[in-house]
Formats: sequence, C-alpha cells, structure tokens
Amino acid sequence: MFFDRHDAGTRLAERLRGHAGGAGTVVVGLPRGGVPVASEVARVLGAPLDVIVVRKLGVPVQPELGFGAIGEGGVRVVNDDVVRAARLTAEEMARVEEAERAELERRARRFRGDRPPVALEGRTVIVVDDGIATGGTARAACRVARAHGASRVVLAVPVGAPEAIESLRGAADEVVCLLAPDDLFAIGAWYRDFDQTSDAQVVELLRRAASMHAAASGTGGPGRDAVGAGGPGRDAVGAGGPGRDAARSAAGSAAGESAADGSAAPGGNTAGSGAGGRVPAFTAEVQADAGDVRLPGRLAVPDAAAGTVVFVHGSGSSRHSPRNRQVATALYRAGLAVLLFDLLTPGEELDRGNVFDVPLLAGRLDRVTGWLRGHPGVRGLRVAYFGASTGAAAALWAAAEPGADIAAVVSRGGRPDLAGPRLPAVRAATLLVVGGNDEAVLELNRAAQRRLHCENSLRIVPGATHLFEEPGALETVSEFARDWFTAHLAPVARR
Repeated sequence: MFFDRHDAGTRLAERLRGHAGGAGTVVVGLPRGGVPVASEVARVLGAPLDVIVVRKLGVPVQPELGFGAIGEGGVRVVNDDVVRAARLTAEEMARVEEAERAELERRARRFRGDRPPVALEGRTVIVVDDGIATGGTARAACRVARAHGASRVVLAVPVGAPEAIESLRGAADEVVCLLAPDDLFAIGAWYRDFDQTSDAQVVELLRRAASMHAAASGTGGPGRDAVGAGGPGRDAVGAGGPGRDAARSAAGSAAGESAADGSAAPGGNTAGSGAGGRVPAFTAEVQADAGDVRLPGRLAVPDAAAGTVVFVHGSGSSRHSPRNRQVATALYRAGLAVLLFDLLTPGEELDRGNVFDVPLLAGRLDRVTGWLRGHPGVRGLRVAYFGASTGAAAALWAAAEPGADIAAVVSRGGRPDLAGPRLPAVRAATLLVVGGNDEAVLELNRAAQRRLHCENSLRIVPGATHLFEEPGALETVSEFARDWFTAHLAPVARR
C-alpha cells in the first residue's frame, strides 16, 4: 500500500537506483497520474523529466475499441487484427487519425508550452505510470520511446496486474513492478490517497523539473534536456471539466477520496471503513455460469453490502474496462457489491455481429444474474445493472424479462434505443446518463426515455463526450450512479 503517488515514486526510485542516471537517462511519465510518480524517480536519479504523448485510435462505431495508437513525431501503431475484425477502410482510419493527431498536438501545447521535448535518441528511457491494469497505454508508450531512438526502454510502475506485467516484458527491455497482487481489483486500491492529478499539477511538475535540471546541468535554459509535456494516452484532457468540483465534493463526503486515471480506490465506504484505503472485504475471481458457457469475472463484496451491481460492458470493452472499474470502486465505497464479467468468450468477440447482438447479450446477463443470486457472498441481496454503450441495451432488455426483479438500471453513454421493443416492459428504476457533447447519443436517449413506463430520469454531464474522458466527467457519472443505486437498493437480510 502506498500513501500517495509521491510516496510510490520515492519507493520506485529506490528500486531503480542501479540504473544509470544523469544525461544518459530520461524519465517519462504517462499523464496525468504517472507524472507525480515519475517526478520522484527523476529527482532521485538526477535525470530529466518528460512525458510520452500517445492517443488511442478508436473504431468509429465504438471508440472504446482501439485499433491502434499514435505518438508525437508521426509515430503510428496499428492492430491489424482489430482493423480486420472491424472491417475498417483506409479512409475511416485516416479520419480518426487526423482528429486524434490534432487533439494530441493541442494537448502537447497545453502541457509543454514553448519547451521542446526531451531528446530520447541513444538514451535509456524509463517509462513510468502510477499503475497498470491492462497495459495498453504503457505498451504504446514503450513503442513511441523506441520509435524516437531510445537505446533501452525500462517500464517502471508501483503496482500492476500480474498478467499485464508479464505481457509487457516483450514491449520493454526491462519491467520493474513493486507490487503485482493477484487481487488487484483497481490501481487506486493500493493507494491511500488517489485523488485526481490535474493538468495544472502536471504542468507545474514539469516546469519545476525543467528548472532544476537546467540549474544542475548549468545550461540555464531548456536546451536538449528541456522538459516536454504531452497529451495523455489514457485520461488527461484540457483543464477544467464538467462537474469536477461538485463531483469531488460529493465523493469526498459520501464515498471517501475521489479517484481517477482509469481506476479508483476502494478505501472506505458509507457502510463503514472511514478514511484510508483498504482492500475489499471479499474479492474473488469467478467463472460466471451463463448456461452454455462460463465467463470470467471478478466479484467484490464490502462489509454489510446493501445490494449488488452487475456491470454490463459495451462493445469493444471487457471486464477490464478502466472506466467501469472506476465507477465500480465508487459503488463499492458506497457499500455495494460489484460484479464485472465478460459477456462474450474471446472467440465470440471476433465476430462483430455478436458484439451488437442485444438479445444474445441480454440472455447471457439474465443467466449470470440467476447464478449470482445463488452465490454465497451476495445471496439475498437485491440486484441492479450498470450498462455502458451496447451493454446498456442488454441491461434494459434483461430487466424487461418477466420475473427479472431488477431493482435499478444505470446507463452510461448507452444505446437504450437498441432495446427499443422491450423498453415499455422495463420495471426497474432507470437512470440514463449522457455527455452533453455526445449529441447523437443524447437524442437517442431522449427518444428511448419517452418509451419507458417505469420510474426514470435523464441526467446530462455538461461538456462531456461519449467516453467521459474530460476531467471530472467520470467522477460525476460515479456520483449519479452511486446516488441512484443507494436510493433503490434497500438492504435485505441474508438468508
């Protein structure tokens, strides 16, 4: 357990002391959360600090599914398997890349200002993040470092999922990870303080590091080792954002410290623990029984759980979705058990038709719910659904089944219109959450809401887009979901 990112960076730096420092080494952080960790590593090693700028290239019909990544200097990495599976044309790929390239450059200017990036050619580059859940951004960052001429790439993190860490050993020359717990659950679970790192904090850390390094080297200015700041591959955008202060205030009073950067810290809940992070009271890797198949998942149950929320991921996502994990931990902190599982097997995911087969997904969800009700860890608790994208349609479809007895449904950037004919039969209290700038999906949600006959509400997160990547946007979603579920999931005595 780390106190905060600076503590994690200090401890990580001790492990890295044997690596060359000074002019032959560059430490790069992944914005935003990786930069405070990287700043401590750079300070201890006496190395310049920079950031690696990467942007995911998302499939147009489902931005959460990445078909590649881009970095500064024209670096481009493409996953040919996803391109083939999604049947992307060269024109479609070019349009996505053009938009993401413009955003990458805008963010680089936001962080870097008039300072050039640190030169990586011929140097040892230590890539630092605050933790690794799936490793997608870290892998892209390592490739960007190599493309810019790094002679050696070291990936260093305080904590990471064992399978992700192992998979990254081929992307870097060396991988250093202080903690690799089997029950990771979320990166923030291993920090007592996992508050969101702001753009302003990143800019200040980079400015301070640049000044200190210039003074130490006697350059008196940026020069070759000037600090560069880049746009995040995972979660950083421009300063400010929808509902950030309100979300942080509400989360701080009702659910412990707020969390961001792709995960959250289950460090306490309104049912009992108070400040200071702790691991879940009961966490287990499970094989959810969906009838014809068994689907991998993770079940986390806090003390005196008031209900269970099943997460239904969208197309191109999985139980490892950092956005769903962040919301799940906020719900866990509020005293709710959470289940994240994969709706499809790896083989089934290759057929894009399955990803949008709402009746198939709803059937899987219904059978898994039946299995869950009999699980000794949550037996007797009421069940609710949290759905994203196409997963929201599956959640509403399943909730409309006769005898489903689902207490509530929350849709994040969902496609409830895909459950069109079943919407009037939904009896669960339904909350639709949409980004204010996700105009097409907002109209679809408004139309779907008119077909609902149950208790329902539409909440809009101002300024947010489809993936809720803006600072504070996902925290606002978590707050809405927490309040909706705690209001509709009354505690029931266990049998």
